[in-house]
Amino acid sequence: MDTISKIRKQAQTKIKTIVLPEYEDPRTKEAVEVIRKEKIANPIFLTPEAIDQNQKEKYIQEYYQLYQSKEIDLAKVRKLFEDNLYYAAMMTREGKADGLVAGASHTTADVARACIRCIGLDERFTIASSCFIMDVPNCGYGDQGTFIFADCGVIPDPNARQLSCIAFTAAELAGKVLQLTPRVAFLSYSTKGSAKTKAAEKIADALAQLKVLSPKILADGELQADAAIVPDVAEIKCPNSPINGKANVLIFPNLEAGNIAYKLVQRLSNCRALGPLFLGLNKPASDLSRGCFVQDIVDCVAVTAIRAQ
Repeated sequence: MDTISKIRKQAQTKIKTIVLPEYEDPRTKEAVEVIRKEKIANPIFLTPEAIDQNQKEKYIQEYYQLYQSKEIDLAKVRKLFEDNLYYAAMMTREGKADGLVAGASHTTADVARACIRCIGLDERFTIASSCFIMDVPNCGYGDQGTFIFADCGVIPDPNARQLSCIAFTAAELAGKVLQLTPRVAFLSYSTKGSAKTKAAEKIADALAQLKVLSPKILADGELQADAAIVPDVAEIKCPNSPINGKANVLIFPNLEAGNIAYKLVQRLSNCRALGPLFLGLNKPASDLSRGCFVQDIVDCVAVTAIRAQ
């Protein structure tokens, strides 16, 4: 069974409620029909008729109370809540939905902002980031072509601590959603000190901080991409690496590298790329590419449902 089929099957084992606020997008409407038919989740398709105006006013007041110290007035809050995205995010915060999926007609920045402000940050990390599940066909690397790429959507230039948190949460997702033993590689243009620069030192520091967060995670860095995923190259460049060139969780040094890499792999290999899946929030939420297909929405809902199980 391929990775995507496994994800859908696992989502069906314990049905969770996922809210989809982009009711005007025909792809979302079609995806909701598939989700219901295949019993992947209990989708809330947030049309205007589905919004309780009394509940909306309650959410507006709650949001205002949360952020009034940041000089936001009630009129600005009401303006925000003209977008169903904020209502959906507050539903998720409150527990009326187990997770949220949006992004077909919103930018990643818009979805991330609503989720961070409404759902809130996991106090263990206090940062939000993102990852993609990459399912590369006819590929012997990673776990038969399955990888996690992070961060590809949120933090432009993460410091060492942020990289360690990104790695920890991406590894958690690999275990929970994909049932994989995570093997984490912090990527660089340097392998184990072959370049002596501050950029390479930051990656080595991130590995050290991950070891403090979770000593049991299999991880190494800094590693060039070939040393991370090709065992023969790893044997030459880093023969003592604990991951032995078999990384399945790839942590990129910055957003430019991560975003470029996932798009290249997606287009050049006909890979399925699911995400961005937000990491570090109090409740699971997933973004979508505005160029997404119906199946992408369905599968992001499945992943979000599994994370809520």
